[in-house]
Amino acid sequence: MHRAERPVLEVADIFRVHGPAWRQTVQLSLGQLKVMSAIEQCRSAALGGHVLRCSGCSRTEIAYNSCRNRHCPKCQASAAHRWLEARQADLLPGEYYHVVFTLPAVISAIAWYNKAVLYGLLFDIAADTLRTIAADPRHLGAQIGATLVLHTWGSALTHHPHVHGIVSGGGLTSDGERWVACRPGFFLPVRVLSRPFRRRFLEELAALHRRGQLRFFGEYAALADPAVFARWLAPLRVCEWVVYAKRPFAGPEAVLAYLSRYTHRVAISNQRLVALDERGVTFRWKDYRAKGRTRYKTMTLGADEFMRRFLLHVLPSGFHRIRHYGLLANPVRRHNLAKIRGLLHATATGAQAAAANAPPGNLPPRFICRHCGAPMVIIDILQRSAPIRAPPAQRAAA
Repeated sequence: MHRAERPVLEVADIFRVHGPAWRQTVQLSLGQLKVMSAIEQCRSAALGGHVLRCSGCSRTEIAYNSCRNRHCPKCQASAAHRWLEARQADLLPGEYYHVVFTLPAVISAIAWYNKAVLYGLLFDIAADTLRTIAADPRHLGAQIGATLVLHTWGSALTHHPHVHGIVSGGGLTSDGERWVACRPGFFLPVRVLSRPFRRRFLEELAALHRRGQLRFFGEYAALADPAVFARWLAPLRVCEWVVYAKRPFAGPEAVLAYLSRYTHRVAISNQRLVALDERGVTFRWKDYRAKGRTRYKTMTLGADEFMRRFLLHVLPSGFHRIRHYGLLANPVRRHNLAKIRGLLHATATGAQAAAANAPPGNLPPRFICRHCGAPMVIIDILQRSAPIRAPPAQRAAA
């Protein structure tokens, strides 16, 4: 693959310069420490690499290994590319819709201490809401497929959990014998989605509390008491919850273009970083409360605060941030897609057929010469000098 030019400033630079001193002053989880270590070492001699020679112009260069950590800004472009190639075979003709489910700020505050539980609940309730309303004969009356992607950040790196849903513009009847299309340009009423999403989420949240599966700390410690939690929950039953439905995508190709930007996005890309100086870290952000060009602004945070905000978004180990539901659920996806194409009398495109039938070993060249475009071959291996791991824990005094 082509390797893009290295940005002037990277998150890794901030971690390398300010991370060692900051780690001595704060208490971080093992997962956060591992993320810092991985990003600091990514594409450096510490992880080893390859000596490459171009098969066309005979140039040689060194390519250091990636850390492959899903929170690393440098590793996600290639990961997204591989994922999108696999998704080519899944696209159907017709419209796709984009729906966003967002947690209220007060729930986001306790979600940070209960990431695996509440992020998982956000996924499942959003998907269940989409499927239940779509199956209602008053709306679509069909089984739909959806891909949901979790984002936990706002543009200013604040904690803002929400899921982006990419939903097919129609579905199968309950007997699986007919395809029902949405009205052109319209998926489902936003308010009809918002109310059951709020009700179901709060029901499950209360059940988690009764089972003792929620943890509370600091200013929220009192919520461990059932009576206090019930009073805290009451206003959330009447306030509006944000469910946002965007206009349909302009064809399947636009769905892929969107997914390439969203599926493997991290809290902040290196391209948004502007400067690291005595004032701290300056970066570009989008203020959604403003309009037009005034939305695009710069913000400066102290290096410590920037690192704290970045690490807010480290996901629990093993947590899947991209999930497929309904017709696109992994065990039934291939069967359902074949059936739907048959009902729509649609054949897979050349790209889709190639993606679905490509033999495992038929891969494009891994390295391409940036000067002449010819494949590059590996002529030597550079061994790594350091493992990706968190700094060793301090031993307790004997």
